[in-house]
Amino acid sequence: MSVTKPARRSAGTWFGAWLARPLASFHLVVTIATLLTVLGLVMVLSASSVESYADDGSAYSLFIQQLLFAVLGAVLFYLALRIPFRALRRLSFPMFAVSVLALVLVLIPGIGTEAQGSRRWFDIGIVHVQPSEIVKVTLIIWGAHLLATRRAENAGYKEILMPLVPAGLLCCLLIVLEPNLSTTIAVGIILVALLWFGGLPVRLFVAIGASGVVAALVLAMTAGYRSDRMRAFFNPGDDPQGIGYQARQAMFSLADGGIWGRGLGQSRAKWSYLPNAHNDFIFAIIGEELGFLGCALVLGLFALFVYTGLRIASRSADPFLRLLVATATTWITGQALINIGYVVGLLPVTGLQLPLVSAGGSSLAITLLMFGVIASAARHEPEAVAALHAGQDGRFSRLLRLPKPEKYPPSRSAATRPRGASRSSATRRELPAARRRVDSDSARRERRGTASLRTTRAWEPSYRTTHARERGKSR
Repeated sequence: MSVTKPARRSAGTWFGAWLARPLASFHLVVTIATLLTVLGLVMVLSASSVESYADDGSAYSLFIQQLLFAVLGAVLFYLALRIPFRALRRLSFPMFAVSVLALVLVLIPGIGTEAQGSRRWFDIGIVHVQPSEIVKVTLIIWGAHLLATRRAENAGYKEILMPLVPAGLLCCLLIVLEPNLSTTIAVGIILVALLWFGGLPVRLFVAIGASGVVAALVLAMTAGYRSDRMRAFFNPGDDPQGIGYQARQAMFSLADGGIWGRGLGQSRAKWSYLPNAHNDFIFAIIGEELGFLGCALVLGLFALFVYTGLRIASRSADPFLRLLVATATTWITGQALINIGYVVGLLPVTGLQLPLVSAGGSSLAITLLMFGVIASAARHEPEAVAALHAGQDGRFSRLLRLPKPEKYPPSRSAATRPRGASRSSATRRELPAARRRVDSDSARRERRGTASLRTTRAWEPSYRTTHARERGKSR
C-alpha cells in the first residue's frame, strides 16, 4: 500500500497539472473528436462490409463514402478554427435563413430526393446533403447570438421568446413534414437547451417542456411506423418477428459480446440479422465485437466530452460562447444518450444516430464542424488567449497555423453586468490587478445569491469554475 498510494497521488497530480494548462480544453476536444471519428470509421467498415458486398460487390463502398465525409468534416473542423466569432455572429441569421429555405426546398418534388418514404436529401452528384442536419448548427449559432444580444440589452421574456421559439417550431414543422421525427427531437433538444442556458424562468421552462413532450407523444402516435415503434417498446414480446425484431436483435448482439467481445470484425448480427447495423444500431455491433469494454470506452468519451464542454462554457468570458458551447454540448450528448438508450432497450427506437460513430455523411461532417466551433471556443478561454499571445502556441497550433484569438474587451463584459453591480472606472483603475480579480469574484458570488434564477443560469453557470486566475490565485 505504501507503494501504490504515492503512485496514485503522483498520477492524480500529473493529470491535475495537465488540466491546469491553458490549452488543455482545446486538446481534449481535438482528442475526443479524433478518437470517436476513428472508432466510427472502423466500426462502419466492420458493420457495413456484408451489406456493401451484397449490394455493390465491394465490402468497402459504404466505408469509402463515410471516409470521404470524414475528410470533409476534418476540413470543416479546420475552417471552424479559423473563422472569427465576430464574423460568425454577423453571419448567423443569414446562415439560419438559408438553412430554413433549404428545408422548404427539400420538400418540393424534383428538388428533394425521396428514399424509404421520406424526402430529406439533396442529391448533389456523388453525395447526399441533408439540410435538417445543417439547421441544427445554424439554429445553435443564431440562437446563441440572439440570446446573448437580448440579454445585454436587458430584454424581457417576450423579446427573448418571440424570435427564437417561433423559428425553432418552424424548423420542427418542416422536418416533421419530411417526415423525420428523430431529427425533430434533436432540434427540440437544441431549442430547449438554448432557452435553459439563456435564462428562461423555471415556470415558463416547465410549461414549454410539457408542451414539447405532449407534441412528441402526439407525433409518435399519429404515423403508422412511429406508433409501431411505441407499441414495440411497451410490448416487446407481442410481435418478436415484426415490429419488435430490430430491438430484440440489438439486445441479442449486446448479450453475445459479453465482457470482452467476439473480436473486431467477428459480429454475427451484421450478416443481415440486424437491420441498419452500420447506422442506427452501430452501438450494438460495438457491444458484440468489442464487448462491455468497447461500450464503456464510447460512454467514457462522451462523458469526457460533457466535462470538457461545460468546462469551456464556464471559463468563457463571452456570453455568446457560453450559450453556444453549452447548447452544442447538450445537443451532441443528448443525441448520443437517446441512441444508446434505444439500443439497450431503455427508450423507444427513434432513429437518431450516434454522433461521429454511426454511418451518415451529413451527420458526420456537420458534427465535426460543431466540434471545430467548440475547439475554437476553447482557444478563446482567458488563459488560453493570454498563453497564445505570449507565444505558447504548441505544436498543433503552429502546425495548423491557426490565428491568435482576439482578446475579449472588458467593456463588453461590463454590458452584461446587472445594474448597480459595477464600480466606477476610476476606482477600478486605482486597485491592483489581483485585488480587482478578488473583488469581482466576490461580487459575482454576492449576485449569485441574490439574483434571480434567470440571471444566474444565463451568465453565471451553476457549476463552479476552478480557473485559478479567475479566483485571484497566482501560479
